[in-house]
Amino acid sequence: MALTRSYAAGREQCFQQIDKLINSHSLRGSESLCKLLRYLAEHSLDHPGVAVKEYQIATEVLGRSGGFDPQNDSTVRVQAGRLRLKLAEYYSHEGPNDPVVVELPKGSYALAFHVRTPSTVLTEVVPRGRSGDRRKAGQPSNRGWVIAVAALSVFLAASMVTSALLLATRTRTPVVVRTSIPVPYRVFWGHFATGSQPPWVIFSNANFAGRPETGMRYFDSSSDSPGVTLDHYTGVGEVLAVHQLDHVFDLFSQQLRVKRGSLFSLDDAKSNDLIFVGSPAENLTLRDLPGTQEFIFKRIESGPRKGDLGVLNAHPQPGEEPIFLATLPKLPVVDDYAVIALVPGIDPTRSVLILAGTTTFGTQAAAEYVCRQDSLAELLQRLGIFKSEDMSPFEALLHVKVAHGVPVITDLVAVRKRAN
Repeated sequence: MALTRSYAAGREQCFQQIDKLINSHSLRGSESLCKLLRYLAEHSLDHPGVAVKEYQIATEVLGRSGGFDPQNDSTVRVQAGRLRLKLAEYYSHEGPNDPVVVELPKGSYALAFHVRTPSTVLTEVVPRGRSGDRRKAGQPSNRGWVIAVAALSVFLAASMVTSALLLATRTRTPVVVRTSIPVPYRVFWGHFATGSQPPWVIFSNANFAGRPETGMRYFDSSSDSPGVTLDHYTGVGEVLAVHQLDHVFDLFSQQLRVKRGSLFSLDDAKSNDLIFVGSPAENLTLRDLPGTQEFIFKRIESGPRKGDLGVLNAHPQPGEEPIFLATLPKLPVVDDYAVIALVPGIDPTRSVLILAGTTTFGTQAAAEYVCRQDSLAELLQRLGIFKSEDMSPFEALLHVKVAHGVPVITDLVAVRKRAN
């Protein structure tokens, strides 16, 4: 029987979890992130309610000089974004049942500590006093823990027997959705992740001319011979996007099916749900399928940005731009735009999810946005969707800030709901 009583944990338990994180496979390879995590933990627990500044983190943790200017140097924001991703990775794989969950909310450098009760309800941790000083009220009794441990032992034994039977028979069982999956994931991903077959994930697979050792560029049909094209390269953002999607589907005990765009056929599209990673400029199969109607990828036809890929705003609302463009191609990317779109498939009973940026960094940011609980909850709230059965076609536009090749800030610019 699950224990449902929530309880608060003390400072010592919080630091025990920090130590566990630092020694985990997800974090132990990055000394700078481990140092940042411990610093934020000490500040959050010893000085609750006192905001830590970027300048403090830069000079006290990251070794920046006293002349550090957060307006011109995004190092702290980049490192915080990396730490946020690593924490999510840890709790998705290594510590899904850890009693204390540590989060770094977006827009803040104050760590949030939550206690996961046996009923999987998270309760915010309110540390009080120094080591060993815990609230007495609400603590589970020893007898309760004995019962819980005994029940867990029985469960583990049953799980081992079940696993042995599954390995022996090698038969496929229906997908079982874990009860601990957060609501935003259930609402948004339920259709894709709980069917008899997972969707195909199709990542962009553009044609290049040239060779890696001498230089490569996008294939130009007007001047390049088809016999010299390369089609087995893709962007780092697409790779990381598939990695993020794999985390989500693992929550549903599903395995992704992945294909590169050049190997995908329209026959596949007729009988499967699809997730496209990358824009139609590189994911060419998207050009043959029903696509976006509100935020449309388009090459600029004239002017100083002629030939650049942008996102056309088909029906601009007050205060919105008619077209959105990333950083100039010859400069390091610091701004990008991305589209998240859920559209009907060729078979109207099937769905197509498009996650695409004008650059590979925008594509990565789009995937991260729908694979992280907090941002996914924001999207669902803007859409006014609170149940999986209410999911319907929509298009959303993101603005992505990029630093050192990493998407660090992603803002939801606009949302459009579509008719089915």
